[in-house]
Amino acid sequence: MVATEQYLITPVSRAYHSNNLADLAQIYHPVINLCVVERQVDNELKSFVAHLLKLPNPISFVESIDFASFNFFSLLPQTGHLPGYRAFCKDVASLTALYCDLFELERVGLRLRTLDNAMCPRFHVDSVTCRMVCTYGDIGTEWLEEAYVDRHKLAGGSGGLSDELSGLIMDTNVIQTIPAYAIGLLKGSYWEGNEQHGAVHRSPQLPSGASRRLLLTLDFG
Repeated sequence: MVATEQYLITPVSRAYHSNNLADLAQIYHPVINLCVVERQVDNELKSFVAHLLKLPNPISFVESIDFASFNFFSLLPQTGHLPGYRAFCKDVASLTALYCDLFELERVGLRLRTLDNAMCPRFHVDSVTCRMVCTYGDIGTEWLEEAYVDRHKLAGGSGGLSDELSGLIMDTNVIQTIPAYAIGLLKGSYWEGNEQHGAVHRSPQLPSGASRRLLLTLDFG
């Protein structure tokens, strides 16, 4: 596959965009703190997600797993009757394999949740090494390029004001969103050498009438 990437090379830019899975390795570059790789998925997977998001009960799977021994076909057994279930399980397994290979991990923290509101509505930095995120359907994680962030306004520096009023965001038009089904790698404050430059991001606000989100996150186990 030919990559269609944009490498942001200004001194304060720390994002890398691509459609080539191999480019996830760009996260190791010292000036990159966020990597987004867009991908095409088949209709079978999209159909499963569409049916799952219509289920009345919330979905939640939170577990530290050993990749080599975990049975991914045991994920979300309450949805096993939906068409495309096996395709979905294979996709989660594939993303987990990518994550484990990239960081040479045997165990990972895997979370799958349906969300009908913003779990983390304020822009923030995660206290992790590097997190993988993938939103299955609907709206993905929002993030800011380094050039448009006043880090002094994060957390308590906001003075209790919203992100839009505190001065954290210089221009609301610069808020970017990880597309549905794309893979996002976000360096956190525990990445050595990146303690003060974790990727700034937040959960999106779902518009009125929008369906829920199905969010996958992977962390060092």
